[in-house]
Amino acid sequence: MNTLILALRNLLRNRRRSLTTLLAVMLGAISILLFGGYVRNVIYGLETGFVMQSGHMQIQHADFFRFGSGNPAAYGIANYRAIIDRLKHDQELEGKLSVITPTLQIGGLAGNFSAGVSRTVIGQGLEVAEQNTLRQWNDYQFPLSEPELPLTGTGPDATVIGAGVARVLQLCAPLKVSDCERKGASTEASQGKEPDDIAALAGLDNPAKKDNSTQIELLAPSPHGAPNVAQLNVVKAEQQPVKELDDIYVALHLSAAQKLIYGKSTPEVTAILVQLKHTSDLPAAKERIEKILSQDFASQPLTVLDFATINPFFTQTISMFNVIFGFISVLIGAIVLFMLGNTMSMTVVERTVEIGTLRSIGLRRVGIRRLFVLEGLFLGFLGASLGVIVSIIISTIINHSGLTWIPPGRMLPVPLTVRVWGEVSLILCSMIGLMAVATFSAWWPARRASELNIVDALRHV
Repeated sequence: MNTLILALRNLLRNRRRSLTTLLAVMLGAISILLFGGYVRNVIYGLETGFVMQSGHMQIQHADFFRFGSGNPAAYGIANYRAIIDRLKHDQELEGKLSVITPTLQIGGLAGNFSAGVSRTVIGQGLEVAEQNTLRQWNDYQFPLSEPELPLTGTGPDATVIGAGVARVLQLCAPLKVSDCERKGASTEASQGKEPDDIAALAGLDNPAKKDNSTQIELLAPSPHGAPNVAQLNVVKAEQQPVKELDDIYVALHLSAAQKLIYGKSTPEVTAILVQLKHTSDLPAAKERIEKILSQDFASQPLTVLDFATINPFFTQTISMFNVIFGFISVLIGAIVLFMLGNTMSMTVVERTVEIGTLRSIGLRRVGIRRLFVLEGLFLGFLGASLGVIVSIIISTIINHSGLTWIPPGRMLPVPLTVRVWGEVSLILCSMIGLMAVATFSAWWPARRASELNIVDALRHV
């Protein structure tokens, strides 16, 4: 206790130097916490986006994730309604589930044959009402809301395509898509009607289209390889966040996708999306679903993949930001270390006579080391604590400032938020790290002070 009191008094003896050192630690804490809060916000935002789109988990055929892109229909899940009902009525999953919805991925050729153009696409058959519920997940309380899908309230033959698909299919005018001017390329239509074989497959009575028509033909293979064609009405061209996706994106009702792929055969799906109320329940829920599938649906080779596995971009982004955050933290820690070390070294020089006096009245070398180390620890603790308080204030101001930005994987601006308040692990790790740096920076000068010769110290001028 006496050592603690003496350490505090020593800090107050040279208030200007102590205040300067305190400000250095505080600024270090503020920098780490604000950037860490920004990183947390980016990670939570990415997770929210992926969970809104694809759920926390997906039940798939065991080989679909690796080989399904070539022929999705060949890796369908039979009797999928029974799986969904079983999961919805499971007692252990009750209270954890938010949405369970099936989807059907299809690959094929979309054509606007009246304009003589077509392109390969990847389509997604959706249950629109359940997808709208999926898009409302906001476990991290972001100040935003997702609009309903454009397919909401549309007929079974409706579809939504990417803006890039609309440009290629020359549907810019009726769908009001911008940036469609083509330089140095011919824009003449072919014959104004579909090829006879395509028209026959689609069962079209009148293949010719009006100039402002938004109808397209979607050609896709069945599980056995035979081609099927559906005539769809494009209700909207929706810009996608990634150009590669924007150039191939097609979304349609699940019933229409199943009719296109399976015809009169028993319809299947390629994935069952499972969204939880809270991400923290993911490990337990995944284990339970795997157990149910192995016991009740062992006849099908099914697997459960979490959203991070399905979306490698999420894991890669987290790794990148963690490396950047670690580098910045080390850099700030090094600056604090040298500033505190320099301060403590000057303190030792100025207090050489005092050190000799303490040693002459019986204070051991370990006591001298303890005294200086405690001073560094106090500076680290006070600076880090003040840094936490100031960081919370600054982050609150930023969160209510109305600033916006466009994060990865989104098209529209979202409010800029910095998450410091409530991030207990971030705050504790930052404080402990800075206190450790401050303590270590005081240890070497303290060791040198304890090694001073008593006589030399007493006659130091």
